Amino acid sequence: QEQLVESGGGSVQTGSSLTLSCAASGFFVSDYCMAWFRQGPGKKREVVGVIDKDDYTTYVEAVRGRATIAKDNTRTTLMLQMNNLKPEEGGMYYCAAGRPYWCRAWSVDSTSFTYWGQGTQVTVSS
Repeated sequence: QEQLVESGGGSVQTGSSLTLSCAASGFFVSDYCMAWFRQGPGKKREVVGVIDKDDYTTYVEAVRGRATIAKDNTRTTLMLQMNNLKPEEGGMYYCAAGRPYWCRAWSVDSTSFTYWGQGTQVTVSS
C-alpha cells in the first residue's frame, strides 16, 4: 500500500533553516513526480517545488534560491531544505506523489497528485 509520512517540522525563528523529510512506502519516489506543498491557516494548499523522475527540480518564485528538494540514495525518501524562512512560510507542509503530464512547479497543483502524506507543521516566529 502506497504511503507517505512527513517529519521534521517544528518551531523556528525567522531566518532559520529547516529540513523536512518524507518517507515513502509501497513505491519508490524516483518513479513519480514528487512535490512539496504548503498550506497556511485559512489558505489553500500551494506548491513549493517539485522534482521529476530524472531529479530535475523546479520551485515557485517565492522560494527559488532558498529551497532545495532532493531524494536520498534509497529512492524512498524525499527531502525539502528551506533556508532563510519567513513568518508567512509557516503552515502544514505536505509531500505528494503523482504523474502529471509535466512535472514542473508552474504546471501542477494539488489535483495533479495521487498520494499524500498527513503533513508536518512548521511555525516561523518573527
